[in-house]
Amino acid sequence: MFDIADELSRWVEEGREFAVATVVAVGGSAPRGPGAALAVDSGGTVIGSVSGGCVEGAVYDLCVQALQDGESVLERFGYSDEDAFAVGLTCGGVLDIMVTPVAAQAPVREVFRSALSAVASGEPRALARVVRGPAELLGRALLVHPDGSYEGSYGNSDGNGSAALDRTAAAEARAMLDGGRTGTLELSEDGSNCPGGLTLLVESNVPPPRMIVFGAIDFAAALVRAGKFLGYHVTVCDARPVFATRARFPEADDLVVDWPHRYLRGTATDGRTVLCVLTHDAKFDIPLLEQALRLPVAFVGAMGSRRTHADRDRRLREAGLTDAELARLRSPIGLDLGARTPEETALSIAAEIVAARRGGTGAPLTGTRTPIHRDGGQRETTETAEAA
Repeated sequence: MFDIADELSRWVEEGREFAVATVVAVGGSAPRGPGAALAVDSGGTVIGSVSGGCVEGAVYDLCVQALQDGESVLERFGYSDEDAFAVGLTCGGVLDIMVTPVAAQAPVREVFRSALSAVASGEPRALARVVRGPAELLGRALLVHPDGSYEGSYGNSDGNGSAALDRTAAAEARAMLDGGRTGTLELSEDGSNCPGGLTLLVESNVPPPRMIVFGAIDFAAALVRAGKFLGYHVTVCDARPVFATRARFPEADDLVVDWPHRYLRGTATDGRTVLCVLTHDAKFDIPLLEQALRLPVAFVGAMGSRRTHADRDRRLREAGLTDAELARLRSPIGLDLGARTPEETALSIAAEIVAARRGGTGAPLTGTRTPIHRDGGQRETTETAEAA
């Protein structure tokens, strides 16, 4: 739902009633992942997408129906070739989609309002909605804060067990928020961690991941543009103030004039951070990579020729890095695209970052039998839909 937060926030403030359809689980070659959303207001206006066009018409009708009867519904869409008139995914995947009506006085509306406000202000939150379970709980939501506190309540038909369920759900959702993960989890209705009773979709809103580009060269300017396109918060760092200027890097979020290793030592990184070392100068690279390869970041790559890489590898071994640490280094950085220009090189680097993040091979899809869509190794983001 957070992918259409700006428009939904405006609808909430305008007092519109609407229904939100959200991808809950995917299987096979489904085009969009959990959390992707489409919404329809009472006037028939539609925003967002859940499948890139395959099932949007049917989902639109489900939203209209949900607005009329006020009930949440969970629907499955699968492959459609066996029936020419069936609505389904032509790519052969499976989508589970939950549709939730958001009426003017519904309790879930206030939870949505708070969630959308947090997205607008860049505050981390996790929205945990019931997507499988008793009909009276379907669509109910908690908004979980980083400290574990929460807004909203699931409740249940007899009014018992809600507090324990809310507390357990909030604790589990907080753990997913800490890792910036979106996906499903299972709990029992009594609030225990035993699976089987309820399935929750947890959508995490966290600040964008960081890309730090070391070396204010012409290739860096192109990589900044590619990083922004991929949704990264991009920082350019160089020890030479004559090169690290706003005129040369107008699209960078941050410009830092400092020695790379000193800046890296003092800045915040996490498991989503991407580090791209483009200086290919030993006096910058070696102290920087000594630190970078020991940090729990997502990607460390360094530019340079084969000869530069061999020299860099030798120097890093002399500095005490282990085989396991050196194995994390992507060098020379980028996939083999035959790139020549800064823009082509940036594309090569960006492609390797995506492949590393999503578990791709970098090989052409033509002639291979590997899956087109991968889970990137994160279990919570790819709960495969169960057999109908």
